[in-house]
Amino acid sequence: MSPARLQSCFAAWIVALTALFYAFPALSMYSWAAIGLSAALAVVVGVQVHRPAKRLPWYLLSAVLVSFTAGDTTYNILTDFLGRDNPFPSLADGFYLLVYPMLAVALLIFIRARSGADNRAALLDALVPTAGLGLLSWVFLISPYVRDDHMGLLEKLTSAAYPLGDVLALAMLLRLVTAGTRRPVALTTLATGVTALLATDVVYGLRQLDGTWQVGGPTDSGWIFFYTALGLAALHPSMRRLTSGGDAATETVGGGRRLAAMALAALIAPAVLVVEDLTDGVEDAIMIATASGTMFLLVMARVAGLIQAQRENTARERTLRISAADLVAASSELDAGEALRQAVAALVPEGEEYRFCYVRGVADPGDDTGLVGTGWAPVAELPAVVAAQCEGFESALYGEAVFGSVDGNPPRRDRAYLAADDHVLTTLQPSFEALMAQGTLAVQRITLTRELTRRSSEDYFRALIQSASDVILIVGDDEEIRYASPSALPVFGRTDLVGTSLVRLFASTDHAELRALLEQTGSGRGSRDGVDLTAISGDDLLLQVEVTCRDLRDDPAVGGLVITIRDVTERRRLESDLAHQAYHDSLTGLANRSLFQNRLEQAALSAESVRCLVGVLFVDLDDFKEVNDTLGHGAGDQLLVAVGRRIAEVAGPLNMSARTGGDEFAVLIEHITDPGEVERVAEGIVVALSEPIEVTDGTGGLHLVSGAASVGVATSGDTEGITELLRRADVAMYVAKTDGKRTWRLYRDELHQEMIRRLEMRSALVEAVPGDQMRLRYQPIVDLPTGEMIGLEALVRWQHPLRGLLGPNEFIELSEENGSVVAIGGWVLREALETFAGWRAAPGGGSLKYISVNVSARQFRAPGFVDQVREVLAETGARPEWLLLEITESLVLHDADQVWADLRELRAMGIRIAIDDFGTGYSSLSYLSQMPVDVLKIDKSFIDDILHSAQQMALVETIVSLARTLELNVVAEGIELDGHRAALAAMGCPYGQGYLFSKPVTADEIGARLGISTTGTTVTPSSK
Repeated sequence: MSPARLQSCFAAWIVALTALFYAFPALSMYSWAAIGLSAALAVVVGVQVHRPAKRLPWYLLSAVLVSFTAGDTTYNILTDFLGRDNPFPSLADGFYLLVYPMLAVALLIFIRARSGADNRAALLDALVPTAGLGLLSWVFLISPYVRDDHMGLLEKLTSAAYPLGDVLALAMLLRLVTAGTRRPVALTTLATGVTALLATDVVYGLRQLDGTWQVGGPTDSGWIFFYTALGLAALHPSMRRLTSGGDAATETVGGGRRLAAMALAALIAPAVLVVEDLTDGVEDAIMIATASGTMFLLVMARVAGLIQAQRENTARERTLRISAADLVAASSELDAGEALRQAVAALVPEGEEYRFCYVRGVADPGDDTGLVGTGWAPVAELPAVVAAQCEGFESALYGEAVFGSVDGNPPRRDRAYLAADDHVLTTLQPSFEALMAQGTLAVQRITLTRELTRRSSEDYFRALIQSASDVILIVGDDEEIRYASPSALPVFGRTDLVGTSLVRLFASTDHAELRALLEQTGSGRGSRDGVDLTAISGDDLLLQVEVTCRDLRDDPAVGGLVITIRDVTERRRLESDLAHQAYHDSLTGLANRSLFQNRLEQAALSAESVRCLVGVLFVDLDDFKEVNDTLGHGAGDQLLVAVGRRIAEVAGPLNMSARTGGDEFAVLIEHITDPGEVERVAEGIVVALSEPIEVTDGTGGLHLVSGAASVGVATSGDTEGITELLRRADVAMYVAKTDGKRTWRLYRDELHQEMIRRLEMRSALVEAVPGDQMRLRYQPIVDLPTGEMIGLEALVRWQHPLRGLLGPNEFIELSEENGSVVAIGGWVLREALETFAGWRAAPGGGSLKYISVNVSARQFRAPGFVDQVREVLAETGARPEWLLLEITESLVLHDADQVWADLRELRAMGIRIAIDDFGTGYSSLSYLSQMPVDVLKIDKSFIDDILHSAQQMALVETIVSLARTLELNVVAEGIELDGHRAALAAMGCPYGQGYLFSKPVTADEIGARLGISTTGTTVTPSSK
């Protein structure tokens, strides 16, 4: 009976039993047992019919159904025949609970068979939703039993065991469905059935808690579906693939549905926390925190796996490029085979055992030539000779190629096998297939070359001259053609070549080479094989031909020089393509790092001999990662192609442009006589890349993105070797990055010292806060009409152990780079609030209304920033309305949803928010009207020229008027002249700060102005 017929009969039988179960409740115990045992029998029948590689998991599934049925039958006997009312716990629970470990073990065997020894990415993807759903199981199913004081210990343990078993089964199920690239029908059916079991168990548990459970209700249909699905899965022919391997998935970024599922799972813990907080209070805080922490660690492990996978992929791509070059250079099949073995050895991860073998056989004459198949096969099913060599491994990758008849021999069918652990094969399968394609192409080229060479032999010429595909000419001493074979027609477009001069068949540029060939052969100095020349076809097409010459003038049958011409146009094109792939970037078409370094070495040697310079430019895109993160890698690739094209256009055809890494490019400029030439190219590249580039996202939307880059320039000059030249260009590029990006820098010795100094500063910044090296200065903020000091801005300084007191412009950017700005910002917030609270508590400090603290974007986005502010307020005793946080415009517009949510939370606490340096960013009016801010601080650059520029005065008036309309306060920064103060006060600007009122001073000086001593006592002003 066919598998389809078996499935149909089984499904019809289950439908009939289900109808009997619901129609005759009195017979439910028997019909229910029949359903379960029928499904168990169907699984056994499926194993016997389809004979999978591993039968144990299927027998375990059959045992699961038997155990489940035994539990139901035992429960029915206890209630219907022995009269026990809801016996719990009982022997039936033992049978039920035995289901979960057996089901988990069966799924685990399927997992190992499909994904090999390990698939860490799929495991992590499965554990994230498992952790979330496990938390729900605890809150809604386990926790009520644990807190029930009316249940005994055994009852609690039994009740909790059911949802724990469901969670275990869920973890195995999620791991199984993410373990392969392809999902057989049997796997889908099995996963659907187990999902129905878990869902039904949850409904059963909830109804048990409510006391509404009864046998024979609609919930029973879920278990029936579970029985039926397991039986149908076992009866489907694809059940063999669940234990055969070959469907495993490599570690990749999950699709949209998987990411959505993981995101929803990650939100379960906060959702449960919110629900509990809004209802009866948080009762499961420990479990919620544990689940949240677990999911966070799982996500971080997933990210680490992706980074490692990217590194391994890059290494494999490099190996494939090297192997392609080796195969191009191979002159025999032995060389090609050795190149393949070396490539396989490089591809296999270090420390992993493997076997690589090559088997030759005979193919049928009509078979297609080339690479005819690759795939995955069990070692047990391979030919005996191969299986013996691959002993100790379960699976192998294979590549099969057919090569045409050579030397009269029949066509050849070659097979290559790579045996290793399944997880190694899973990772290497794409690279192995590409390597097999390259190897097949190389062997075909070698075979073709050997065949063409053989056909040039003298015996073959005599025997097959009339049917030869090569053009065979007999030429006299006067270089006129005396005989032309019929094959001249497809090559030269005509056969009437007799009497024509031989040189007329070739391009004028090759006439000297042709005559040299004829002279060498005719003078008896030996023959030359495989001379490449350019021939002219009858329709004026240029062909690449390989010319061989033999001196048969002494042979009476010939009496002349025998010229053999082969059309190798296609072969040369193929070789050129392979060489191009080995030394050029596949995305941009530019030279790759290997070709760039080779060319640089040659250019350096040439420059020494002619006493000129060589210039190297390193180009690194600024903020390229943001394009990939926001628009996708497809848009990033478009940007790289456009950038490569612009760089090549600026560099010109005489200079080499290369892509040396992800978003890194390089330009080689040779034969430099004017040092300014390199600088002009660098400036041209910066200007060219400053123009926005249009790309499309995954949905087809158009976006203008920045291709701006930082460029480092170095010339050979007094450098010692290309290594030093490359290092100098890299240093110059790094300096361009640190100098604000979107610019270029020429290497100078002091740049290296500057870089060392910056690195020392970066390292010292890590110890600045723990070493008590940070200091605060305070600048008053005054009421412009009255001149009264109403607030202060806290400004940080660094008391460097060696360089003395440093301003923020000397270290803030470095602290942003190494992350120490978070610690510095936290210290500033705490120190400023603690000092301000002390002033407010003193008798003379009541006039101060607030203190303003700057917050960097990196500090604001650090996890828990809002909670940190709340804690500092509580620890220092400061009131929220005393604090004004200053942020930048760019922070408000970047990740607007999350940032605005945090700002609203801060404002809800009573803290005010100010936009610092307003007008220097790119806020729009529509954004400004919605921003959760309270204060605009006008940048000093707008204030400096208001007395001399009517346009600048109008602009500041517009900002003040706009703030008044939006009900925002305004603080003007950088007021240095009394005229500034008067003009601002006249236009209605209420507050200001600047050197006119005070430079930033110490806390003691502020205390003195307020009449507060360092000990908190009031200072009596002197008569002076």
